[in-house]
Amino acid sequence: MIGFLGKIFKSSNQRRVDGYAKVVNKINLQEESMAELSEEQFKQFNLKEDSGDESLVEIFAAVREASKRTIGLRHYDCQMIGGLVLNGGNITEMKTGEGKTLVATLPAVFNALSGRKVYVVTVNDYLAKRDSEWMGKVYNYLGLTTGCITNDIDDIERKKNYNCNITYATNNELGFDYLRDNMKYELEEMVQRDHNFCIVDEVDSILIDESRTPLIISGKLEDKTTLYVTSNEFIKHLQKNDFELDEKNKNAILTDLGIDKIEKLAMQKKILRNNNFYDPANLDLVHHVNQALKAD
Repeated sequence: MIGFLGKIFKSSNQRRVDGYAKVVNKINLQEESMAELSEEQFKQFNLKEDSGDESLVEIFAAVREASKRTIGLRHYDCQMIGGLVLNGGNITEMKTGEGKTLVATLPAVFNALSGRKVYVVTVNDYLAKRDSEWMGKVYNYLGLTTGCITNDIDDIERKKNYNCNITYATNNELGFDYLRDNMKYELEEMVQRDHNFCIVDEVDSILIDESRTPLIISGKLEDKTTLYVTSNEFIKHLQKNDFELDEKNKNAILTDLGIDKIEKLAMQKKILRNNNFYDPANLDLVHHVNQALKAD
């Protein structure tokens, strides 16, 4: 009885797949006409505004033909459906060997041709490099550029690869580059482009498992070695009336006379800011002097 009702009342997921199948039929109808186009014509594809599914059908068909010509792989109908699912911002489940790498080319090209920046997220540097070189042949045939971000490249190379139409990278590289960009002082130093469209491989691992581990980054530490030496020199100039001892709390506190003397010494060294020892800008100096006094 349940099976009979299931045939009559289809699930929302099945109805959606049926809708995608109709689009795939339209794509298949263009396969012969695509085979007649020259290589130069493939580099002239672009999205037509307000064309509905027309552009999507045409571009998906073009990607299939470009793939056949460049890497010898033809997208199956089920892979076309997978591409349509991804293009709609949804998740598609595919087993190993079912061609996830090839499926990603469909929405990647469609969105790149619309002028959007496209990222393809892989699980490690090896796959990012392999897939960008392999699928890059398809993208190049359609007039698009491909980049790859790995751990061993500098900022100049990163910016160059981010400026490509489609960029492959791991989630960690993308995350850390985003954090580093937010620490840059000049816009020209930032490496990433707009964040428009992203295809994520192993989405369950990256968005659930990997997301439990925060990405933490910090700026460069200042070298304060000279401040230790300078503070010790300052302390040698102090007399007994320049500080008070708090034996109970094992502490030493500068008197007003001691503060004046430290300020003059710091001004001579040109390390005193705002002419005030206890100004917030001199926090490191205050700390080092107090620690040197306690140690003495």
